[in-house]
Amino acid sequence: MTMKTIQLLRVTHLRGPNIWTYRPVIEAWVDIGDLEDYPSNTLPGFYERLTAMLPGLAVHRCGIGEPGGFLERLRDGTWAAHILEHVVLELQNLAGMRTGFGKTRQTPVRGIYKMTFRTRQEEVGRAALAVGCDVVHAAIHNTAFDLAAAVSRLRDLVDKHCMGPSTAHIVEAATERGIPHIRLTDGNLIQLGHGSSQRRIWTAETDQTSAIAEEIASDKDLTKSLLQSCGVRVPQGQVVNTAQEAWEAAQDIGLPVAVKPYDGNHGRGVSLDLARQQDVEAAFLLAQRKGEGKVIVEQFISGNEHRFLVVGNKLVAAARGETAWVTGDGHANIIELVNCQLNTDPRRGATEDAPLNTLAPHEGAEIVLELERQGLTAYSVPAAGDKVLIQRNGNVAFDVTDDVHPSVAAVAALAARVVGLDIAGVDMVLEDASRPLADQRGAVIEVNASPGLLAHLKPASGQPRPIGKAIIDHLLGADQGQSGVGRIPVVGVTGQANTTHLARLIAWLLHNKGQKVGLACRDGFYLGARRVSAADSTGWDAGQNLLMNRALNVAVFEHSTRQILAEGLAYDKCSVGVVTDFGGLESLAEFYIDDLDKLFNVVRTQVDVILPHGTAVLNADDPQVVQLAPLCDGQVIFYGHNPDSQVMVEHRTNGDRVVFLEGDLIVLAQGADAVARIALDSLTPDARDLQDSALAAVAAAWALGMTPDLIGAGLRTFRLIPNKKLES
Repeated sequence: MTMKTIQLLRVTHLRGPNIWTYRPVIEAWVDIGDLEDYPSNTLPGFYERLTAMLPGLAVHRCGIGEPGGFLERLRDGTWAAHILEHVVLELQNLAGMRTGFGKTRQTPVRGIYKMTFRTRQEEVGRAALAVGCDVVHAAIHNTAFDLAAAVSRLRDLVDKHCMGPSTAHIVEAATERGIPHIRLTDGNLIQLGHGSSQRRIWTAETDQTSAIAEEIASDKDLTKSLLQSCGVRVPQGQVVNTAQEAWEAAQDIGLPVAVKPYDGNHGRGVSLDLARQQDVEAAFLLAQRKGEGKVIVEQFISGNEHRFLVVGNKLVAAARGETAWVTGDGHANIIELVNCQLNTDPRRGATEDAPLNTLAPHEGAEIVLELERQGLTAYSVPAAGDKVLIQRNGNVAFDVTDDVHPSVAAVAALAARVVGLDIAGVDMVLEDASRPLADQRGAVIEVNASPGLLAHLKPASGQPRPIGKAIIDHLLGADQGQSGVGRIPVVGVTGQANTTHLARLIAWLLHNKGQKVGLACRDGFYLGARRVSAADSTGWDAGQNLLMNRALNVAVFEHSTRQILAEGLAYDKCSVGVVTDFGGLESLAEFYIDDLDKLFNVVRTQVDVILPHGTAVLNADDPQVVQLAPLCDGQVIFYGHNPDSQVMVEHRTNGDRVVFLEGDLIVLAQGADAVARIALDSLTPDARDLQDSALAAVAAAWALGMTPDLIGAGLRTFRLIPNKKLES
């Protein structure tokens, strides 16, 4: 025995559906060297050290199918690559990026394994893999390793690179509906759906959020004016530019008053219940510092602050705020009282995961000013039993959605409509949200664009609200069927024989139907009949560019088995998947694909992603391709030269569709009936000479609802030679 180490030979991010799963994974080729001779049960103390470092491994199921399954494998003896898989998954979980899928398989080369694990973000996944190797080595060799520091670094990467929690929640809701998504930037700009059916979100903003409405919402005085003109109760107020003007306005309006920045948000710089000149002037300076100059002085409305989240003119969530107090003991100063009476609440924290903020009486300007109004500082020591007000506003995180009176909900929805926002955070001060608005003193104080969602997703009390579902239903309708998933028809072509010609022919047929078709294939990138790039466009990036194009109604992709192994498919699901053959095995040796059974697992990826209402178009003349038929969740159309083959006959007996050659005719048949015949001699030489491609293209077009007449017209006009002139 020598070093007992793990070496990473190759690390690949498979960004789309692949031979392992439907979702993005990292695939690592792992050489465990002499550890091949030392499974886990032969390494003294390894089990104890690893489980002490990562106690969360106890819930990993592994192949046993229940919590504790992996530990059972660990005790009985498993190999280092498999152990690394589970360690990396657990590290990602500890870093706050939940994931659970992983697989490890041995290659034909002794000691070398393919290990894959689900990751939601490539940089985090790669970093977790590197840390995982260090953890396994430390457990094997009984060496020190600072796991806490490593996990902290991973958390920092999660915060830096992953979607924010609100955006992630919306994306998860989309995924539950079967809606695909593309992350358009490193931030939170997300495309939901593909092509012309797509929508976009930017956390709580959508492509329906009006820029005019956002401008109105940012102008608090204009917002109040519009609301008041529509019968919405708002506090009287004035915009002021100096502390003296603030006091004069306060006297005109009537004391007490509230003072806040003209363009503020999240309660920053807001002071409430002010009745003395020095308090108003001090509040003005705070508001001016927190905003961009202008300050609003307005009537103070007594009651609790509430945030109402309106999506698509419907109230979907409501939260109430509360004031924060401490009680003196005659010994501790206010900082100490806040730390022991308020900040010990596990719901408080500095991160986005905490529904309540940590309070700092000596740092928070709003708190400092509030204490000064009471004649105190952060270092004052209140007498035993004395209550000290720390924070008047904020903490709007206590769910009251189920208690909201219909009249209150109606006013919140009206306020959002008046401003023009499709998603709005409407702030109201109310005595009790469960009572009719007419029976209490209350008013709308602000309408906010791009409202925060976390208070409703992780409230300090009460149940979380399905905000993501509400936003998805608003954008794409509540319909759970095909029309509400943001998809356009996608056609994927996989194989070795003339697949470029086939992909171009399918795209041409659909183009002649009047569809706006995009094509990514080996000889270029096409938009309609126009080739915009002559570069090989079978890769991931070109495919994503196709799906992001808002002008397209249909997208056609050519794939090679090599591309599936190297990057995965560029889309999550397709309407039609075409498989022509199982060629190209000899070119895949570097991926340890060395027999037809292994190649089968690669090619089946194309069929695995076909939607339940979609169709597999399969070559009936290739026995390996025929074996893919049972894997399709949708329908199957076989195509081939011999209509009397057992495959064709059985398929027609079951009432299914086939396309075949009968002399000089292409025949479209369903069950015992010939639906249409297309004469080969009427086709262009390009369409006629490669008969297999013509058959497959006809079947694919038929699967997408094209009539035989339109298919025939497309075959008679197809030209294989690409445009000489490339246009941008």
